[in-house]
Amino acid sequence: MSSRALWDIVITEILAGYYEPDDQGRKRPESLYGSVKMWAHLNREGIIVAKCTVERLMRIHGWQGVRRLKRIRTTVSDPAADRAPDLVKRGFRAPAPGRLLVADFTYVRLAGGMFAYTAFVIDAFANRILGWECSTSKQTRFVEAAIRQAAATRIREGRLDAGPVIHHSDAGSQYTSVHLGETLLLHGMVPSIGTVGDSTTLSLRPRSGSTSTSVSGPTPRSAEDLWSGCRT
Repeated sequence: MSSRALWDIVITEILAGYYEPDDQGRKRPESLYGSVKMWAHLNREGIIVAKCTVERLMRIHGWQGVRRLKRIRTTVSDPAADRAPDLVKRGFRAPAPGRLLVADFTYVRLAGGMFAYTAFVIDAFANRILGWECSTSKQTRFVEAAIRQAAATRIREGRLDAGPVIHHSDAGSQYTSVHLGETLLLHGMVPSIGTVGDSTTLSLRPRSGSTSTSVSGPTPRSAEDLWSGCRT
């Protein structure tokens, strides 16, 4: 047996001690390391081994550390689109219910590893969700569905005479589209656009999967419930 083969056996046994569970089914904390961190760890422990050797043996045995999930970007602006003025100026206080609606959307990671987008329209007066919609894509019609649901909620509650209604959102391309502007006008809402990923807008947005009983229609109990009837 060659010296390289013997060295591979030694390093494989060492790596197995980190990545394979013990008799109680537990793994050492270092099992979270990827090949680069594990190589650095072994060298700190006095086991001088080449990085390529660690990478090769981990690949052969299917050992890998925890990988960070790729961040999903939801807000993408359209520089060519005309924007409505910012009528809110970060003053997220409404004089009465139904006077200031704040819209945004986020993504919800599902148990199977996939994710879906969830749009909300929130009444800033009571931080109440008036409309929501889920989709696997973030096209304009997706956020428009949440707006239409919010408008239907206002009609059911008889708030059409409450005064002018401001619909405020960030400067994502979905909210600056011409079609969405027409949807707002048809439902008696005045568009207001803030900055891309406006942090105050995000602060009003409910956490994923934590919708309250103020959602119109059947109340979802979790992000999975939200997705159960969503569009594909």
